[in-house]
Amino acid sequence: MSAQLHTLVIDAADLAATARFYQELAGFKETADTDADWITMDAAVGVRVAIQRAPDHVPPRWPDQQEAPQQFHLDLQVPDLATATERAVALGAVRLDGGSDRHVVVADPAGHPLCLCASDGATGVALADVAIDVPDGRAAARFYAAVLGQEITYEGDEGAMISASNGLPVMFQNVAGYQAPRWPDRAYPQQMHLDIEVDDVDAEQARVLAAGATTLPGGQDGDGGGFRVFADPFGHPFCLVWGQS
Repeated sequence: MSAQLHTLVIDAADLAATARFYQELAGFKETADTDADWITMDAAVGVRVAIQRAPDHVPPRWPDQQEAPQQFHLDLQVPDLATATERAVALGAVRLDGGSDRHVVVADPAGHPLCLCASDGATGVALADVAIDVPDGRAAARFYAAVLGQEITYEGDEGAMISASNGLPVMFQNVAGYQAPRWPDRAYPQQMHLDIEVDDVDAEQARVLAAGATTLPGGQDGDGGGFRVFADPFGHPFCLVWGQS
């Protein structure tokens, strides 16, 4: 088995504004893998973050988890919560309901919620983890642990987490009344998706289907690289990609 998390892909109507927000706030660095519909950034934590053009993007409306759910969110660790919040708002974020004395919830310029989380050991703003909304965190963790070859490192009432020693932790957050995306129906958007890099796409396709994934329309096969589109058992699209730089 050879599959690893390669890119977190965020949907947005305005690529430049959304990418600039993360570059300025968290120091993500734009890479050469960029075109009119896609901006890739190195997040310096073993994965990339990409902004994908979605011209008819329907943003989440946090805390509404029924009509316009967030589906995913990013957690950023920050050394000073007040300073990071002020900086995020100055860069175009909107403060949202929720939070605590240790974290603040904001929406990025595309409307995606993200959490700024105080970390005593942080020396700057950095990506800490990605959280995926699901109806059953334990089941989601089992699926993705099998797909990515990672360990389940946390299970609790609020969900479960997988992680690897050299990878970004992925949290699966239990949501009551969970509403799944319905790709490619733009009225029920994915909001974000995961690109998972593989060596043998045919073998990995067979394995993810056996684990409970389903095939979705789209994709592109080529000798030098390509991608195939699937949904996890909870409806979240993800791509198996190969030949990526």
